[in-house]
Amino acid sequence: MADPTPVIDDLRAESEDLDRLVAASDPDRWRLATPAPRWTIAHQIAHLAWTDHSALLAVTDAEAFQGLVEGALKAPETFVDDGADAGAALAPEELLGRWREGRTALDRALRAAPAGARFPWYGPPMSTASMATGRLMETWAHGQDVADALGVEREPTDRLRHVVRIGVRARDFAFGARGITPPAGEFRLELRSPSGDVWTYGPGDAPQRVTGSALDFCLLVTQRAHRADLALDAVGPDADRWLDIAQAFAGPPGEGRAPKGATA
Repeated sequence: MADPTPVIDDLRAESEDLDRLVAASDPDRWRLATPAPRWTIAHQIAHLAWTDHSALLAVTDAEAFQGLVEGALKAPETFVDDGADAGAALAPEELLGRWREGRTALDRALRAAPAGARFPWYGPPMSTASMATGRLMETWAHGQDVADALGVEREPTDRLRHVVRIGVRARDFAFGARGITPPAGEFRLELRSPSGDVWTYGPGDAPQRVTGSALDFCLLVTQRAHRADLALDAVGPDADRWLDIAQAFAGPPGEGRAPKGATA
């Protein structure tokens, strides 16, 4: 059984990086629009605070978390936006404080979770490591929206390996979410990490493969950039199709981002 501590540590570091970015911004800039329709920087942080709270309840109070699930089922199309709207209405300093308190409580709960524990979630149950990995992916992805709104280019880190792993594991889900039968065989992935190493996944002799930048792969599977703007190459028809539909998140397919320079 893998020790979840490294990914919990990386989640903390990813959150702290984003915290420094928003804490250094003028409060008025929290109202800047991000690439997500209708969402400001405040919405992005509010969503992270809201989801961290959901994760905390899943880890510490399954009955209370079930109440959140029941609420989501009553408003499946709006519950995420409703949560973001409520948080975004707060003053920036109050919202920032809530996010800090919530993620600190989640950090403690994940570290205290018993070995082998599994927690309820909006999809399949999650292990401690999976819960931390999912929170890191969301923190990184929504942090990218914040950076885009501020016009900041973030320095990528090897924490992206966690996002890559989710994207790889979610391959068949991405096909199934669009009503497409997943390919029978595995793909080979060879992705260049921020530190210069090459991360590999799948059999070395797989006939279909994806190569390129790990950062660009993460931008693709979190739908933070259009494939046309990324340095990723596919060999094989199924691998090529996957790069058009890849997603690392649960739920229905997103609309994704338009290519740079595209007009509405």
